[in-house]
Amino acid sequence: MPAPPTDSFHRKIDYLRLSITDRCNLRCTYCMPESGVARLDHTEILRYEEIVRLVRIAVSKGISKVRITGGEPLVRKDVLSLCESISRVPGLSSLSLTTNGVLLSDFAVGLLQAGVRRINVSLDTLKPERFAKIARKDLFNQVWAGIMAAEEAGISPVKLNAVIMCGVNDDEIEDLARLTFRFPFHVRFIELMPFRQSDHESVFMPASEILERLRRVAPLEASSADESNGPALYYRFQGALGKIGIISPVSGHFCPSCNRLRITSDGKLRTCLFSSDETDLRGPLRQGAPDEEIAAALLAAINKKPEKHQLSSPVFRKCISRPMFSIGG
Repeated sequence: MPAPPTDSFHRKIDYLRLSITDRCNLRCTYCMPESGVARLDHTEILRYEEIVRLVRIAVSKGISKVRITGGEPLVRKDVLSLCESISRVPGLSSLSLTTNGVLLSDFAVGLLQAGVRRINVSLDTLKPERFAKIARKDLFNQVWAGIMAAEEAGISPVKLNAVIMCGVNDDEIEDLARLTFRFPFHVRFIELMPFRQSDHESVFMPASEILERLRRVAPLEASSADESNGPALYYRFQGALGKIGIISPVSGHFCPSCNRLRITSDGKLRTCLFSSDETDLRGPLRQGAPDEEIAAALLAAINKKPEKHQLSSPVFRKCISRPMFSIGG
């Protein structure tokens, strides 16, 4: 297994987040308009054989962890066959997937059999009526059934990601955290990032306030993460089965330890979520470029990875280059 490549700031880059579709079956208020968005043409989306080839090239240069994202990855046809092909790439040590959970009950067992070992599920609320308001689809019961199916299938850990917004769902911080007493979930609280919210300042809650609320539930003790270099700081309530994670990309960004790359569903490589810089990989793939040329483009982009994101204030700079569903969660 080759050593992971390092960028110009001596960070080891070993993690690739790979979007396979810009489509989604929810319309979350902080992500996209209720009417949806214009979808990329089918010809613009990377084909599965192209995706697997990119993974093989990346792994040959030291990438060891891959996460499948979207949009919503489970809406893409034959996603299980893609996961199985990726999981068989020699040298890959970890394959995971991020989903909104709507289709997860139908896919949980198949994902495990296809080599997916960890799943992140977006879950901003435990109240069905509030879920319908945030996601603009009344599908809470399907999502919860998917979470249970993943846990019963033996996928571990199941991570639940909650984006916290003042006046929207911050009154559920404690209830979401208490899930860790009942289940071995990692419940992770994420600061709202300034992608769509025009009133971002009024609804933003920093990680420090989230932690303060969590300490009302029970004393928190620091806990180790299952993976190194991830964005979350982990804690645990004494006697809890699961863990608490705090992800603070805005108030306390994790740029100094960032180990990740992103490839969008249309084949653009991004080395920073908040940067507009992209490297086109789809073009060279379809023009018959050899693996060495694509690997060189990958390594050149890593070498230019910025030291930190360019949110010019602690909270309020808009990311205008692409919405989150287009980049990949």
